[in-house]
Amino acid sequence: MRHRKNIAKLSKTSDVRRALLENLATSIILYEKIVTTEAKAKALRPFVERLITRGKVKSIHNKQILSGILPDKKAVQKVLDVLGPRYKDRQGGYCRIIKISPRVGDGALLAQIELV
Repeated sequence: MRHRKNIAKLSKTSDVRRALLENLATSIILYEKIVTTEAKAKALRPFVERLITRGKVKSIHNKQILSGILPDKKAVQKVLDVLGPRYKDRQGGYCRIIKISPRVGDGALLAQIELV
């Protein structure tokens, strides 16, 4: 049965989709604000929020898990040293999605996703 399996597939295979989300997550962690399509932003939000929640507790185990997900060591260090302590008292909701105008070339709906 496929009840409640609502993953955004983004017209990509699972390995390509995972690589896309990992790279977008690295970008939003390093720059704290990116512009992408609305569908990608909606798929990215829970992915990034899980990473930041993992970074709240600075331990070797969490660092290893984050290193396995994020391809950049600077992003892992930023999650553990900056973002984890910043959101220590916040119970989720670390990302905000703001819809902006459609893209000129193909009319895709764009959104800005940023850390609160």
